[in-house]
Amino acid sequence: MARLSYMRIKYLFFSWLAIFIGSWVIYVRYNSYTELCRGHECKTTICDKYKKGIIDGSACESLCAKETLYFGKCLSTNPNNQMYLGVWGNLEGVIKCQMETTLHFDFGAEPEPRKEIVLFDKPTRGTTVQKFKEMVHGLVKTKLGDQGNLQELVNLILTAADGNKDGHVSLPEAKSAWALLQLNEFLLMVILRDKEHTPKLLGFCGDLYVTERVPYTSLYGVSLPWIIEIFLPMGLRKRMDQWFTPSWPRKAKIVIGLLEFVEDIFHGLYGNFLMCDVSAKNIGYNDKYDLKMVDMRKIVPEMSLIDYIKDKSCESDSDCVYGLDCSTTCDQSKKKCTAHVTQPNLAKVCLLVKDYLLRGTPPEIKEELEKQIYACIALKAATKNMEMEHSLILNNIKALLWKKISHTNDS
Repeated sequence: MARLSYMRIKYLFFSWLAIFIGSWVIYVRYNSYTELCRGHECKTTICDKYKKGIIDGSACESLCAKETLYFGKCLSTNPNNQMYLGVWGNLEGVIKCQMETTLHFDFGAEPEPRKEIVLFDKPTRGTTVQKFKEMVHGLVKTKLGDQGNLQELVNLILTAADGNKDGHVSLPEAKSAWALLQLNEFLLMVILRDKEHTPKLLGFCGDLYVTERVPYTSLYGVSLPWIIEIFLPMGLRKRMDQWFTPSWPRKAKIVIGLLEFVEDIFHGLYGNFLMCDVSAKNIGYNDKYDLKMVDMRKIVPEMSLIDYIKDKSCESDSDCVYGLDCSTTCDQSKKKCTAHVTQPNLAKVCLLVKDYLLRGTPPEIKEELEKQIYACIALKAATKNMEMEHSLILNNIKALLWKKISHTNDS
């Protein structure tokens, strides 16, 4: 009898403990979700400005009046940068919206947050089209430097800003365009508008914008229920990420696309852009295994980054880091960050795809592919012959992969 009573107490205790832990986990998860996913706040702010006639754009009427553009699944990874799957009539896209004021290259925080007090304050009423063109020209020159045909780029930006395609940029459209130009991803989408690996801009309203949807939103990895994620060891999680990937020829095709994207942003018409968050979740692909970038918000013009980081006070190299993957070194004699970026994009990309690509590699090319991948990872940005080595290694890897898959259906 005493044993039965003891077992009952033990059962009740563990049942209560399980309920308590489960409730706590659900509470924390709910709080985390509501903090992370603030799309309703973003929509309220944008539509309030639109209804007051402050902003306008190609997506405003659908978002705020007709309500044919609506927020779907939350994809946000940071409260300041909202990202949702969106449905716009019969189109599927991705809705992106900033939540605080734009702070360029703030090393202690997520880039491109926004504050209400300065939102959509430029250009002011009475600004002529010519004056607005000069404003845009000055901004892109600051971001990119005096290279390429900046006037042509300004004309492309004004064409994109003309949301209703009436051949005229109104003041509300200009305010939206100016806010969007503070965002690196928007500028990059305009510059790379004809490149196949860059998502297309579908529309905008203020600094909320809609891009084409990428069916597979991570280079690799498997989506698991959050309750399993909590208790899954990191080592096992990483191994599982590599298990659930396409066949090797398809992986090779995706990597070729990634290498082509690196070429697109390496010393192009408007200079070099740096990938400052090279992670699997920012890189996706479509049903034909063509690479598509999912999130380019941390791909920044090299000149902008260097202008900000040089002479920044530092104690060690760790103080000279932007995002996850862009860094320079700390000059210990001056206690200032240098202007020389440590790694080129190609080296960071090769490190990302090393395990992904080498798993299942055909034996006849595995040794040579390993050699090229490790040579790629060892690339340093400041070396004398870096550009020549960069081009040689990139072309060698592309040729090796393409030769192996060119005769297959996956190509």
